[in-house]
Order: sequence, then C-alpha cells, then structure tokens
Amino acid sequence: MSGKPILHYFNGRGRMECIRWLLAAAGVEFEEKLIEKPEDLDKLKNDGSLLFQQVPMVEIDGMNLVQTRAILNYIATKYNLYGKDIKERALIDMYSEGVADLGEMIMLLPLCPAAEKDAKVTLIREKTTNRFLPAFENSCSTSFPQVIIFQPNFYLLKPNLVFSTQWNFMVILRAWMMEALRATLEPG
Repeated sequence: MSGKPILHYFNGRGRMECIRWLLAAAGVEFEEKLIEKPEDLDKLKNDGSLLFQQVPMVEIDGMNLVQTRAILNYIATKYNLYGKDIKERALIDMYSEGVADLGEMIMLLPLCPAAEKDAKVTLIREKTTNRFLPAFENSCSTSFPQVIIFQPNFYLLKPNLVFSTQWNFMVILRAWMMEALRATLEPG
C-alpha cells in the first residue's frame, strides 16, 4: 500500500514541522490526523502504534514510524534527499544535530524556573550567536556557495541549483529558529 503518509501530532508545529517541510520539499502529499484530546493519544498508545508511547508518528509504507530523526532519515532516503554519498550524509547529520541541540535549548526554556530564566536566556543568546549560527553561516558560505545571504537572519537559494533538500531545509530552518528564539525571548 502506498497511499498518502498520515501524520499524527498535536495541532501545532513542534517536532512534526520539519517532517511536514521535508515531505513538502519531496513533493509528497500527506494527511494529518490531529490529536485533539487525551483520548486520541490514548487510542494510539493502546493500539500499539507508538513504540515509545509518544508522537510524532507517521504512517508510511505500511509502517508506523516514530522518533523525529528516524522519520526524517526514512523520508529523505526514500525520496533521494539524503545526500549523494556517505560524506554528504554525515554533513547533513552534523548540521541536523546542531539544529536539534539549538531547538532543544529553546523548547526547554519555558520549563526553566523563574529564578534561573534570565541566566538561561543569556546562555541561549550567547550559544546561538557565538556557536550555532556562525557554524551554519560558515557551512552555507563555504560548503554551499549556492546560498545567497540577503540579511543576517534569512537565506535564499539561487534558482536552478539542485542539492540535498535536507540542506535546503537547514537553510530555511535558520530563519524559523531565529523567529522561535525571538518569540521565546521577548518579554511576554
């Protein structure tokens, strides 16, 4: 059976968003079954669909795939978007893990005790500015000269250039991460 993939997640971006982007980049139509109430998640847990009792979960090719990176790797491999060789896949994995590390710091900020929040925000800003974003920028300017930098927070690919969509995703993700960071760090 090779129908449309079915995505199971909450009504939000979260860990499913990069999966949506990769499917869209691959030109794959998909359906979404939103988890709107606790009973929806309980049903997936109770019927054995969720290996680790958590989402995201994608029904594809007769499987129930869980774990965001496993899902991304499967989709990227299936649609020939995971680099042309082992070296390119290793680079893709390194930058993907860097984005995951940065995203995790931002996602965990709301759980930080109020007394520690200012110090955590400062640490996130420092690591983002001095560690993560320079690495991504260096990658784009040296490894991928196809990328045009319009402004410090936004990249656009030159037209008619083909390379791994995961790289396209990483470049686009930078703008999204900056927006998420800005939204998280702005006084509420």
